[in-house]
Amino acid sequence: MPPCRPWRPLGDSCSGTSATERPGPPGRAGPDHVGAASVPGRHRNGVGLPVDRAWPYALAPVRRRPRAAEHPGTVRDAVKRETTVRTHSTKASEIERTWYVVDAEGLTLGRMATEVARLLRGKHKTTFSPHLDTGDHVIIVNADKVVLTSNKAEAKMVYRHSGYPGGIKSTTYAKLLDEKPAEAVRRTVRGMLPKNRLGRQMLRKLKVYAGPDHPHAAQQPEPIEFAAARARS
Repeated sequence: MPPCRPWRPLGDSCSGTSATERPGPPGRAGPDHVGAASVPGRHRNGVGLPVDRAWPYALAPVRRRPRAAEHPGTVRDAVKRETTVRTHSTKASEIERTWYVVDAEGLTLGRMATEVARLLRGKHKTTFSPHLDTGDHVIIVNADKVVLTSNKAEAKMVYRHSGYPGGIKSTTYAKLLDEKPAEAVRRTVRGMLPKNRLGRQMLRKLKVYAGPDHPHAAQQPEPIEFAAARARS
């Protein structure tokens, strides 16, 4: 007599138990397995196959991942709780602003403007948010002593348009620095800020003066140096 198998084909005389009385595989016990001989088709773990062909597939029980409710306090749950970090979102009420003063004498215009734009946007802070104005106030003095390298002062053009057809006008940076040095520096910084309402709000924190004096002594601005923006002699 062949050895008795836990789920054997129909007609296997291992014991006196009939096929309809034998228990099904773990997790599949009941009429779904006992009455499988009349159901055509092939399903998972042999359910739906004839009984004489179902037993090899029914030997493997259905495995599933344990639920957290069945095993509370596992190591995986503890690690998950420890590594959960909420993303910080800066609020407008949490913004703190500082006043800085920059001496533009001997500084390259473009390199100085990039550092000033970074201060106006607040990208030097850990609380920087792209949708908020988290930057500081910046005062630029001695704007008439800014430097343009190579022949950019004569070759680089500044454009403005009246809004009417054919109303475009242009001038060189050298001429603009002679006539309106503060406007030349302000236009350069403006080009490095967002082109929307947020960028216009940031630009209002910029104060540019052609001379060495400024009327913001009450704000106690801190002097800041841009060593990388210093023009090479």
